[in-house]
Amino acid sequence: MVVGIHRNAQVNVSKSALYQNINNEKQRLSNNEHLFMVVKANGYGHGAVDVAKIAKQAGADGFCVAILDEGLELREAGIDDPILVLGITRVEDVALMAKQRISVTVSSLDWLKAAEKQLMGKDLPALEVHLGLDTGMGRIGFQDKDSLKKAVDYLEQSPCLDFEGIFTHFATADSKSTDYFELQVRRFNDLVSVIKNKPKYVHVSNSATSLWHSECNGNMIRFGVAAYGLNPSAGELDLPYKLRPAMSVTTEVVYCKKVAAGRAIGYGSTYVAKDAEWIATVPVGYADGITRRMQGFKLLVNGEFCPIVGRVCMDQLMIKVPNEVKPGTKVTIVGQDGNNSITLQDIATYCDTIHYEVACLLTSRLPRKLVE
Repeated sequence: MVVGIHRNAQVNVSKSALYQNINNEKQRLSNNEHLFMVVKANGYGHGAVDVAKIAKQAGADGFCVAILDEGLELREAGIDDPILVLGITRVEDVALMAKQRISVTVSSLDWLKAAEKQLMGKDLPALEVHLGLDTGMGRIGFQDKDSLKKAVDYLEQSPCLDFEGIFTHFATADSKSTDYFELQVRRFNDLVSVIKNKPKYVHVSNSATSLWHSECNGNMIRFGVAAYGLNPSAGELDLPYKLRPAMSVTTEVVYCKKVAAGRAIGYGSTYVAKDAEWIATVPVGYADGITRRMQGFKLLVNGEFCPIVGRVCMDQLMIKVPNEVKPGTKVTIVGQDGNNSITLQDIATYCDTIHYEVACLLTSRLPRKLVE
């Protein structure tokens, strides 16, 4: 998708907020604990490469991504630090991963055997492997000690594979109830008990675990959503320190008109003016990640809340404004304007989703711009 540089609509990313959030968490870790910044999904919609560079300045020791291509993007940008792909990768790509020194997540012995065949006889560094354990998330990973032990034994004798890490992922670390979290901790400890020689990295902590269960950190954390200033629990749990949201989203009015009572607005004519009303057109829509579910949500114009009227279009939306506004007037979708503000959580609550999704849905057509 083309980046819209000739349209005044953008995602603004605060360098100081990112730095502060990451550095605050880094300061809470012990000397032997590593912080890997999670920059998957284009850095949760913030811009992966720029975020990674700021994270490195703030003390990040490495990076986590979801797919190989995200790791390659960092390498192509000159980022030389450790990178771990958290998802399953195709076996046919292992030589590329070894060459680029990108670590892989593995969940089966069969995958290890197939990878070794791909690597055997090639003049490449050993492929760094992290074994994933499924302790209750239900996605990927070894579930029993026998299969895990066989995989570890295979790794330890392989000339092409290096056992770099082992990890799990908690499903409820951001909840008030800790019962299931504690069950997953017990399962993890039971599984890793079969490993005599622990790998370089033992990690279980996502943002929520590191914030509220730091005693479980192991020697590495995967710091994700909190680095971007977002509460993983959506406010259910109190934060140990203040997080600064790094993202704001702004655009402008491109057209404003007065419509008569009874005039319909937008596809499906779902909104009809009750009186003579001022309607402003804004040049963003669901192709930018402003979803149709946001119909009725209020944006900020001149510090005042103005509702989206009619259905959100692919490339434009309409808002009801209290009086005539000139083209070029700033419209805030996320962020502060005067005494009022809109957060990603506000949008998530309105759309019955989570702030992660709201941020990640913002498409590449919206340029990411670094601000202080």
